[in-house]
Amino acid sequence: MTHPLVPKIIDLAKPVVADLGLDLVGVVFHTNQYPPVLRVDIRNPYQETGLDDCERISHALEAYLDAAEFIPEAYTLEISSPGISRYLTTDREFICFKGFTIIVSTSPAFKGQQEWIGTLISRDNETIYLNQKGRMVSIPRSKVSMVLLGKGS
Repeated sequence: MTHPLVPKIIDLAKPVVADLGLDLVGVVFHTNQYPPVLRVDIRNPYQETGLDDCERISHALEAYLDAAEFIPEAYTLEISSPGISRYLTTDREFICFKGFTIIVSTSPAFKGQQEWIGTLISRDNETIYLNQKGRMVSIPRSKVSMVLLGKGS
């Protein structure tokens, strides 16, 4: 389930990221770690996203987050590029990578598992569907914390 602060963080981060010519791809707040980790995924629409892009966003966003003061405790800000880590977030990505191996992480565990590996069938508003050795698995999107392309995809 998405952390309740994530929508506020997205609203704050979108204009900061856009002002620097980048796209905001996603935000995840991992509160099960100490200190909690706020991961912001960005993409450079004009070239491969590099460390310079991540560093620029880190400095700019950190100042805005500190000024907003809606994260009450110490946390680690992590800026990354889904081009490197291969996270799937948009409808377009889920359509493009249909038939590819994906890894779906759930939080909390779904049917006793936190990680599901299979071939992407589709995604709708409620569910992600994948094929595990000929068996279709339906995972509620409300339980999904992360989807990424599997190795070799």
